[in-house]
Amino acid sequence: MTETDRLALLRQYDLGAEGFDELDEITAFASALCHTPTAVVSIVEDTRQRFIARTGIDASETPRELSFCVHAMRGEGLFTVPDATLDPRFSDNMLVTQSPYIRFYTGAPLLSAEGVPLGALCVIDYTPREGLTPLQAQGLSLLARQVTAFLEARRKDGAFRKEAADRARALEDSQGRFRTLADAMPQMVWSTLPDGYHDYYNARWYEFTGMPEGSTDGEEWNGMFHPDDREKAWQLWSHSLATGAPYEIEYRLRHHSGQYRWTLGRALPIRDVNGTITRWFGTCTDIHERKMEMEEREVITHELSHRIKNIFSVIAGLINLSAREHPEMADIAGELRDRVIALGRAHDFVRPHSSASASEMGQTSLFGVILQLLAPYQSDRQSRVTLSGEDQVVDDRSATPLALLFHELATNAAKYGALSTAEGHIDLHVSRDGADCVLLWREHGGPVVRAPEKAGFGTRLISLSVERQLGGKIVREWLPNGLAVTLHIPSRAMSRVWAETA
Repeated sequence: MTETDRLALLRQYDLGAEGFDELDEITAFASALCHTPTAVVSIVEDTRQRFIARTGIDASETPRELSFCVHAMRGEGLFTVPDATLDPRFSDNMLVTQSPYIRFYTGAPLLSAEGVPLGALCVIDYTPREGLTPLQAQGLSLLARQVTAFLEARRKDGAFRKEAADRARALEDSQGRFRTLADAMPQMVWSTLPDGYHDYYNARWYEFTGMPEGSTDGEEWNGMFHPDDREKAWQLWSHSLATGAPYEIEYRLRHHSGQYRWTLGRALPIRDVNGTITRWFGTCTDIHERKMEMEEREVITHELSHRIKNIFSVIAGLINLSAREHPEMADIAGELRDRVIALGRAHDFVRPHSSASASEMGQTSLFGVILQLLAPYQSDRQSRVTLSGEDQVVDDRSATPLALLFHELATNAAKYGALSTAEGHIDLHVSRDGADCVLLWREHGGPVVRAPEKAGFGTRLISLSVERQLGGKIVREWLPNGLAVTLHIPSRAMSRVWAETA
């Protein structure tokens, strides 16, 4: 190791600070043990030797070129000079020729954990001596090892403090960056301790709520919610804290204007390498305008749907009126009226649904949806559609795309396929294949069908319903005796219940 490397290592011991009282006790003991007036812990630096602990001497340092300890620290054992005036290495040394007139010197090297020389623990006398007794020599070596242990502990402590300081600076820098980023975000950002104690909100939160900084810490955040939303928000948050599950809720948050505005709250836990939650980070997004637009859209949709169903009712009424005027057409009019009414019922599945209207639908069976949709094509004289296999539970998510799918299949069959002739018939078989629901639509007795040269709107609508909305696959076969359509739809897309129990 070069001298430059040695000096760099020396800086790791933080020897410029205080806290060497323990070493002063060691030098006092070494002086008493060896019967010398002076004992010193000397650290050899680049231009000086510095006494970090001393007994019997006032000087705190001397120039390096005058140092006896430079020689002592590079030896393997004790370095002894019985009479410095007779030693050519020291006879003209200013510390020998002038005060304090050193004569006797014995030093034990101080070595780092890597074996690098740092300095020496030495005893000094001002009259010549033959040397130390065996017991004194053994004691001085033992005390030197104790000094080294003290220095190494200080080195580790200094490294720990430096690492802690570095971590603290890095954390402070990271937190500063986070706060800057959080304050720049359009959303309200908040953070909590692992137990859910809210201890941070960004500037957007205080701008939105108008509350004084710190006034919503802890559990005070729940007081900012609409009274009707507080219990639900607290229950969901408590569940997330207990399970670590993501937190998500829509609630009404009090704006600084006094108005309650709809807000989407979300939060995720941050975990350490052991999976323990160390903090929660969340956001609040103002969705009030979007919520109002959705409610307005729902009102309009509901009104349009109501009017469309009224049209079906009007048509059915016109059919009844015509049947009364032409009794001979009563049977045909009855069938036509029933089909129109069935189309009105099917409309509930085909029209767009909001979360409110969808929840009103609840859950139903796949066969129930299909029978309602295909009812207009049934006949009292014969069954035009046969269902077989295993019925499936469907809910609001899948009902609309399924309704569109079978409405288009039935419409195409009525125009071009099996339902366009009196003898035509459709078999629909439902089964499961692993995690998929398999539906086989098979037409019989219709005219010869051929694959269209290009896909029309109905075909594209079927593909959109099956592949994009339900995540399934569709295969069409234009067989000589009728169209065959095979559908593979993930069962989890059919119903939430199936997804939760799978």
